[in-house]
Amino acid sequence: MKHTLPPEPTTDPLSLAFAEAESAGGRGEVPIGCVIVDQSGNVVAKAGNRTLELKDPTAHAELLAIREAAARLGSERLVGLDIYVTLEPCAMCAAAISFARLRRLYFATDDIKMGGVEHGPRFFNQETCHHRPEVYGGMAEAKGQALLRQFFRERRG
Repeated sequence: MKHTLPPEPTTDPLSLAFAEAESAGGRGEVPIGCVIVDQSGNVVAKAGNRTLELKDPTAHAELLAIREAAARLGSERLVGLDIYVTLEPCAMCAAAISFARLRRLYFATDDIKMGGVEHGPRFFNQETCHHRPEVYGGMAEAKGQALLRQFFRERRG
């Protein structure tokens, strides 16, 4: 019996998230991108912000990627999957990450103003939080900050 090799893991998931962020910025959206991968590093879902395009304030990159992953896997639980985001998730996205039971959260840059993980409500630290992913922040702080600064500089300029 001939065995097929499993798919090759993708390149760095955070780089893919930044590509999604840059694409979102090119559409006039706040440049935030997200990628969800399995334990082998294979991409399950990816998205960039689409709040303006979809006229939907909940169309954050994380929520769009979680919805895509859940649909692809046929389950509301994304146990064992990891999520990579270019900016610290807001409280709404942190709640969705918890509800989806994602294994690990990696994010590039802190969001002191609207973050919900290491700033603001610190969602995963609340007693009522049922699932707490492992959190790894500040993985590409300078790159994430530069992307956001450039976007907002161009919008205001």
